[in-house]
Amino acid sequence: MASKKREIQLQAVINNQSLWDEMMQNKGLTVIDVYQAWCGPCKAMQTLFRKLKNELNEDELLHFAVAEADSIVTLQPFRDKCEPVFLFSVNGTIVAKIQGANAPLVNQKIITLVNEERKIAAGEMVRPQYHEIAFVDSDSEDAGEPSYESIDQMYTIVIIKPDAVTARKVQEIKEKIIKAGFVIEAEDKKPLTEEQVKHFYSQIVDQPDFEDFVSFMTRNLSYILVVSQGKEKQPYWDDSEVNSETESKEPWDEQEEMAKPLRMKSKSLQQYLEIQQISQFCDVEENITNTKFIEVLIPDFKKIRGIKFEKILALLRPALFNERTEDVLNKIQDEGFKILLQRQIVLSEEEAKTLCKEYENKDYFGSVIENMTSGPSLALVLVRQNGLGYWKQLIGPSNVEEAKEYLPESLCAQFAIEGLPINQLYGSDSLEDAEREIQYFFPPQHTVALIKPHVTQEQREDIMKLIKETGFDITQMKEILLTEKEAEKIYFKIKGKEFYKDVLDILAEGTSLVMILTKWNAVLDWRRLMGPTDPEEARLLSPDSIRAQFGKNILQNAVHGASTMEEAMETIGRMFEDFIPENLEEN
Repeated sequence: MASKKREIQLQAVINNQSLWDEMMQNKGLTVIDVYQAWCGPCKAMQTLFRKLKNELNEDELLHFAVAEADSIVTLQPFRDKCEPVFLFSVNGTIVAKIQGANAPLVNQKIITLVNEERKIAAGEMVRPQYHEIAFVDSDSEDAGEPSYESIDQMYTIVIIKPDAVTARKVQEIKEKIIKAGFVIEAEDKKPLTEEQVKHFYSQIVDQPDFEDFVSFMTRNLSYILVVSQGKEKQPYWDDSEVNSETESKEPWDEQEEMAKPLRMKSKSLQQYLEIQQISQFCDVEENITNTKFIEVLIPDFKKIRGIKFEKILALLRPALFNERTEDVLNKIQDEGFKILLQRQIVLSEEEAKTLCKEYENKDYFGSVIENMTSGPSLALVLVRQNGLGYWKQLIGPSNVEEAKEYLPESLCAQFAIEGLPINQLYGSDSLEDAEREIQYFFPPQHTVALIKPHVTQEQREDIMKLIKETGFDITQMKEILLTEKEAEKIYFKIKGKEFYKDVLDILAEGTSLVMILTKWNAVLDWRRLMGPTDPEEARLLSPDSIRAQFGKNILQNAVHGASTMEEAMETIGRMFEDFIPENLEEN
């Protein structure tokens, strides 16, 4: 049976239940790296394992393995975790578990357990009565509750209506859903197509005003959520969560009380939204087992469900930025990160102290701050599946000495700068910190974008996909026929030009899509994505631009945008009169 295992260096590969059961027959200590299929084993720890294997020289007592959680029934509680997990099996009993790539702790645990096995073999000690570690989902608050599974996964689709999107209710609704114990498997922000509206709202197609409803839903942004019930059979909460003062509040007011899981009797998501008095902002379809129904709304649902793309802030400190920027950026992209934004920034002393707070009690803190303010750093916004945990694992410990001893393959060790004791790469500690840091170093800016009438529906969808992939958020949107009066709100700068009538004729051919796009450096980045005004020139100079791909001629060039931030804000004020900018970049 052992022949079924193949060796990748020193670790046996365990990728099914049969191989797991066979591995548990090992004598002595087996150190198991439990990994997710999407990211693979923890490469940073392999050097430590190889070092211990050579130094301890105990081929009969010490074994190493990697086990894929997705393929092994026993490891089900470890699925969908972004943090590496190491299990320690002694003669088939799991006696210890370490979460995270904590090299010193893993090193000490291995040495301790191997020394115990040596003493037991020499008759110097009696084998301890180990308490086997139970495999319980670390996210569960009550390990004593039985787990529930069903043959068919059931989903709920929530469509947050355009009015609620415009009123910025999306984040509040998502937070309440998550707090109640539900899991958001997939989400998308977009206008629905006519087909999608008729598909989801099939029960009301016979109503007399349905065509007007279709027009409303296809001309404005909705937010689609696909929700599951997570680990529990059903989420739970207490009816008493509803604030006693709720009845006197306006419907848009935020309620102070959030859902408290594991309380009272279970309810459906629709019932929960009603209790929270936010159901008027959402349309809900529950108990969906057929993913084809979902794929009409989110075509790649099977591919993306459960995947968590996380944005983080990363920073190359001045010395590293000055010496090895290209090498670091190549490594980041090789590890599957997409660089959404980057900028050089010279940190103030206060900013440097905030980013280096973990070193404030060290003797070298003063020199660290001096170095951090000595020249430009490179700030990056990175995105990747489970990006936060993967980045922490990739960069390694906070100090170079520990990295070189235990994790020589980490970026901390690879890109160490002589004379500087700390990791030359920084990363956000949490997703909350990441959001706050990104807002600080990359303050958002608004611009206006127009998709012209000649662009087909399919091309519109392709353009909106490009917009999202480039890191823009579509903050608001309206589909509108630009009459001469409406067009003047956007094209006021060229109103007196001799070609202005030709522009009006093109806009009168059909409806246009007008959007507010939000991103750091939005005005310049949108102009760069559009490409040169003439599509022929765009195809030569910027072949990946929107105008190169979808433009016909200099008038039918697919898209339009503001030239300056001042023009963008004036146009937004004219076209979206109720829009109030948030956290607007000042410069």
